Amino acid sequence: MAVKMRLTRLGDKKSPFYRIVVVDSRKARDGEYIEKIGHYNPTVQPEDIVIDEAKAKDWLSKGVQPTETVKTLLIRQGIMEKSTKLSAPRTKVRKKK
Repeated sequence: MAVKMRLTRLGDKKSPFYRIVVVDSRKARDGEYIEKIGHYNPTVQPEDIVIDEAKAKDWLSKGVQPTETVKTLLIRQGIMEKSTKLSAPRTKVRKKK
Protein backbone atom coordinates (compact mmCIF):
# COMPACT_ATOMS: atom_id res chain seq x y z
CA MET A 1 0.00 0.00 0.00
CA ALA A 2 1.46 3.36 -1.07
CA VAL A 3 0.81 5.89 1.69
CA LYS A 4 1.27 9.63 1.16
CA MET A 5 1.00 12.80 3.18
CA ARG A 6 -1.06 15.28 1.18
CA LEU A 7 -3.67 18.05 1.26
CA THR A 8 -7.45 17.66 1.10
CA ARG A 9 -9.46 20.70 0.10
CA LEU A 10 -12.26 22.17 2.18
CA GLY A 11 -13.95 25.54 2.17
CA ASP A 12 -16.15 27.48 -0.21
CA LYS A 13 -15.55 28.46 -3.79
CA LYS A 14 -12.52 30.79 -4.04
CA SER A 15 -11.75 30.47 -0.32
CA PRO A 16 -9.86 27.20 0.11
CA PHE A 17 -8.91 25.62 3.40
CA TYR A 18 -6.78 22.46 3.49
CA ARG A 19 -6.30 19.56 5.86
CA ILE A 20 -2.93 17.84 5.93
CA VAL A 21 -3.69 14.12 6.00
CA VAL A 22 -2.05 10.71 5.67
CA VAL A 23 -3.87 8.74 2.99
CA ASP A 24 -3.56 5.77 0.65
CA SER A 25 -2.37 7.30 -2.63
CA ARG A 26 -5.04 5.44 -4.61
CA LYS A 27 -7.90 7.19 -2.78
CA ALA A 28 -9.67 10.30 -4.08
CA ARG A 29 -8.31 13.74 -3.14
CA ASP A 30 -11.12 14.46 -0.68
CA GLY A 31 -11.84 10.82 0.12
CA GLU A 32 -11.29 8.71 3.19
CA TYR A 33 -7.99 9.27 5.00
CA ILE A 34 -6.01 7.38 7.63
CA GLU A 35 -5.15 10.27 9.96
CA LYS A 36 -5.37 14.07 10.04
CA ILE A 37 -2.13 15.67 11.17
CA GLY A 38 -2.83 19.37 10.65
CA HIS A 39 -4.39 22.14 8.58
CA TYR A 40 -3.33 24.97 6.28
CA ASN A 41 -5.21 28.19 5.49
CA PRO A 42 -3.57 30.18 2.66
CA THR A 43 -6.24 32.90 2.52
CA VAL A 44 -5.34 34.72 5.75
CA GLN A 45 -2.28 36.92 6.28
CA PRO A 46 0.04 35.51 7.56
CA GLU A 47 -0.78 32.01 6.33
CA ASP A 48 -2.15 29.73 9.06
CA ILE A 49 -0.16 26.47 9.24
CA VAL A 50 -0.80 24.06 12.11
CA ILE A 51 0.91 20.65 12.04
CA ASP A 52 1.14 18.10 14.87
CA GLU A 53 4.91 17.62 14.90
CA ALA A 54 4.89 14.29 16.76
CA LYS A 55 2.39 12.70 14.37
CA ALA A 56 4.20 14.05 11.30
CA LYS A 57 7.60 12.76 12.44
CA ASP A 58 6.08 9.39 13.35
CA TRP A 59 4.56 8.97 9.88
CA LEU A 60 7.74 10.17 8.15
CA SER A 61 9.75 7.60 10.13
CA LYS A 62 7.36 4.90 8.86
CA GLY A 63 8.21 5.84 5.28
CA VAL A 64 5.29 8.05 4.26
CA GLN A 65 6.15 10.25 1.28
CA PRO A 66 4.88 13.87 1.46
CA THR A 67 3.79 15.65 -1.70
CA GLU A 68 5.84 18.66 -2.83
CA THR A 69 3.42 21.15 -1.25
CA VAL A 70 3.27 19.31 2.07
CA LYS A 71 7.06 18.95 2.04
CA THR A 72 7.35 22.74 1.68
CA LEU A 73 4.96 23.26 4.61
CA LEU A 74 6.91 20.78 6.76
CA ILE A 75 10.16 22.60 5.96
CA ARG A 76 8.57 25.97 6.86
CA GLN A 77 7.47 24.58 10.23
CA GLY A 78 10.92 23.10 10.92
CA ILE A 79 9.69 19.50 11.01
CA MET A 80 11.76 18.46 7.98
CA GLU A 81 15.12 19.72 6.85
CA LYS A 82 15.58 21.09 3.37
CA SER A 83 17.30 18.59 1.11
CA THR A 84 20.77 19.60 -0.04
CA LYS A 85 20.54 17.28 -3.04
CA LEU A 86 20.92 19.16 -6.29
CA SER A 87 18.94 18.39 -9.40
CA ALA A 88 20.36 15.79 -11.75
CA PRO A 89 23.00 17.09 -14.15
CA ARG A 90 22.26 17.29 -17.86
CA THR A 91 23.33 14.13 -19.60
CA LYS A 92 23.72 15.25 -23.19
CA VAL A 93 24.71 18.57 -24.64
CA ARG A 94 23.67 19.06 -28.24
CA LYS A 95 26.37 20.07 -30.65
CA LYS A 96 25.69 23.04 -32.89
CA LYS A 97 26.18 22.43 -36.62
